[in-house]
Amino acid sequence: MISRAHTVAFQGIEARPVEVQCSMIAGLPAFAIVGLPDKAVSEARERVRAAFAAMSIALPAKRITVNLSPADLPKEGSHFDLPIALALLAAINIIPVEAIADTIALGELSLDGLLMPVIGALPAAMSAAAQNRQLLCPKASAPEAAWAGDALVTGAASLSDVVRHFTGEAPLACAQPGEVSQTQGLRDLRDIKGQEQAKRALEIAAAGRHHILLVGPPGSGKSMLAARLPSILPELSPREALETSMIQSLCGLIEDGGINRSRPFREPHHSASVAAIVGGGRRAQPGEISLAHNGVLFLDELPEFNRVALETLRQPLESGEVMIARANAHIRYPSRFMLVAAANPCKCGYLADAARACARAPACGEDYLGRISGPMLDRFDLRIEVPPVAVSDLDLPGSQEGSQEVAARVAQARDMQAARYHDSPEVWQNADAEGEILQQATQLDPDSRDLLRRAADRFSLTARGYHRVLRVSRTIADLAQEDQVQRPHVAEALSFRLSA
Repeated sequence: MISRAHTVAFQGIEARPVEVQCSMIAGLPAFAIVGLPDKAVSEARERVRAAFAAMSIALPAKRITVNLSPADLPKEGSHFDLPIALALLAAINIIPVEAIADTIALGELSLDGLLMPVIGALPAAMSAAAQNRQLLCPKASAPEAAWAGDALVTGAASLSDVVRHFTGEAPLACAQPGEVSQTQGLRDLRDIKGQEQAKRALEIAAAGRHHILLVGPPGSGKSMLAARLPSILPELSPREALETSMIQSLCGLIEDGGINRSRPFREPHHSASVAAIVGGGRRAQPGEISLAHNGVLFLDELPEFNRVALETLRQPLESGEVMIARANAHIRYPSRFMLVAAANPCKCGYLADAARACARAPACGEDYLGRISGPMLDRFDLRIEVPPVAVSDLDLPGSQEGSQEVAARVAQARDMQAARYHDSPEVWQNADAEGEILQQATQLDPDSRDLLRRAADRFSLTARGYHRVLRVSRTIADLAQEDQVQRPHVAEALSFRLSA
């Protein structure tokens, strides 16, 4: 007789079904796990054996074979401990085979039989709902998994609790979703003195999810501006929160089972590797661009980043997803993020200040910003020069308009976009619009179109740059609550495209 339990294996954010088959036959005592297990899965036999011993359960003196089917799918992670234990318990008739037939299980066993939290509980719950099964996981992971909504989730503290649950001695209660995490201490735009043009650019970028490049000398406030961007972005919608949380679940970033409705803000150091930014490594984990999905990726000191790492951003910026190709797998992660970058104008940073610039100016500026390729620069919708702030301006009172007022306008603009693209599920904001959808959304009058064409010829805009100006123009019109894109909107969009 072969007993069966069910679990999942993770490929990207997709949780693929895996059947755990357990066979016990006469022969020399042995315990083997087959089906492309990695080292963590192979070591499960020792953890399961010790957990059984802690419960005074002895494995029979037989040849035990556990097969993880499909056998050609790589199995990674310690979450296979619990389903292997369930299959064994069913094989020795401690729990009924039919009791676990409709359950997907995942969890790591400690040597004393306690269940330790694992990553990926939320994607596993989504898979369980798709298969019309319930999910059994460690108690610490259950509040996170319960956010899936459509699946019945139960959490157990130990393997003995699992046995009592399936034998009917002490059924486990259904888990409830964790608390919605509240982000505290968002920095306010009111803290920044001056830089009104840069603040306006941030507002436009936030409203349409446009990519923005800030160029200015050290101390001009580039990083301060970027750090205050989350305070003007709207909260994640339920759909966006679920998508973002599934990626965070795979990386173990969800604390206490709580879903965070604030948008991610990731700021990797310029020494980060290609795999850290794009994703990859031994287990093809998501990178910073996927962890920034539905949020912001801030690259400070942009020219200092690895050239290869920057070039790999070009395709995800266009498609909104990244494909990590390996010899044995092709894993796709969503990567729809807003890119914010900051750079000094040159190596010393004082290119525009004749009294402080180095002896190589202006050639040093061309060499330094030349580290950023033309195709990469072309993907920024807005390019802003951030001038230095005079010391005398620092004593002036703060701006009367702070993040709350700007966020209200951004929310109104995004509401207009949601209504406009309601019938186009692949388009979320103006930055996503292209082709016929973009033409219908912008429909310029002859005067505005003539301005755009003359600017495109004068400054040799690429086709990509031309369409990005159209998208920014549409966002500026949305901020003004205008249905029609007009000449002033196009002129402002061009000023931000050509200012740096």
